[in-house]
Amino acid sequence: MENIIEIQGLCKSFGDVKAVQELSFRVKEGELFAFLGVNGAGKSTTINILCGQLPKDSGSVLVCGSSLDSRPDEIKRSLGVVFQNSVLDKELSVRDNLRSRAALYGIRGGEFRTRLEELAGLLCFEDLLNRPVGKLSGGQRRRIDIARALLHRPRILILDEPTTGLDPQTRNSLWQVIGDLRRREKMTVFLTTHYMEEAADADFVVILDHGKIAAEGTPLTLKNTYTGDYITIYGQEEARIQKLGAPYEAIRDAYRVSVPNTAAARELIRQYPELFEDFEITKGKMDDVFLAVTGKKLTGGTEK
Repeated sequence: MENIIEIQGLCKSFGDVKAVQELSFRVKEGELFAFLGVNGAGKSTTINILCGQLPKDSGSVLVCGSSLDSRPDEIKRSLGVVFQNSVLDKELSVRDNLRSRAALYGIRGGEFRTRLEELAGLLCFEDLLNRPVGKLSGGQRRRIDIARALLHRPRILILDEPTTGLDPQTRNSLWQVIGDLRRREKMTVFLTTHYMEEAADADFVVILDHGKIAAEGTPLTLKNTYTGDYITIYGQEEARIQKLGAPYEAIRDAYRVSVPNTAAARELIRQYPELFEDFEITKGKMDDVFLAVTGKKLTGGTEK
């Protein structure tokens, strides 16, 4: 896959605050790319520069092979952005919101009606077209936000915390839609999120801390690098678990034993086969990775 976004040495300061410091990364065409960090880490600054809404101090930005310095309008047309806070007009109907947005890209008449029908079917809002946006639920409004971003068939969809505040069922439903969109539209998705389970499904992850890249890699690489494995052992007494000589914690009807890696787990099983009649081995989670890398927990938009 080719690089569809290339950022090299990006810097941006606000007075004495260095929001982004020598930031460099690549996004491959067609991948789900997760861009993580607590509030103030530099995510929004980077996205605003990428979208041409904020001037950079230095560095280079290439999108679809075009330079932000020489072809900003061309780059904007290749991007569709779903902001954390909806930018829809609550007084207008869904149809009128999307019609006014489409007109900015010269999409009118039959072309608009065709595209609207496609998106309404894909995002399941055919029965909402005549309703005022202000009367929609959070999940319904999010679908319209996504449709607004897709009207001009962008090559890259930027999702800035798209599921914040939504219930788990609605979040899962939206991710099914986004996955379908990636397959149908062959789009690259650039995601910021506070939900680590969403980042775990990404093809590549960059973690920002104080405007710098603190870690990057596939979810599996990050888990192997920054977390260990866990062995959950069932049906054993605590005294027998202590024989393993490894850190552990009690969880309901089992004990969760921490080991550095899968090889260490295999060695324990080899040494104490009588303890492993009923067990499972799991990797650490992206929450564990984020905590190990930044020293902070990332939950629901808050820093702890």
